[in-house]
Amino acid sequence: MERDSQLKLYGQVADQLKEAHARVRALQVPEGVRMALSRKLLVVTAAAKHDLPDAARRLDRLMKDLDEGRFPEGD
Repeated sequence: MERDSQLKLYGQVADQLKEAHARVRALQVPEGVRMALSRKLLVVTAAAKHDLPDAARRLDRLMKDLDEGRFPEGD
């Protein structure tokens, strides 16, 4: 049963990552901000390989920041 819940979480994270990437691509922000957001998405993707629940939490925070218009500063 644990395996089923892990697979479900994996599917949810994958779907949410796909949505997050699309949202970041569509943002009208300076390139530095877009790059910073892309790096955050890469960190979440890497975390998903080792700690799926942590990756899900990080992704939830990132999506909430996008929803509220809070973006990292670009280089």
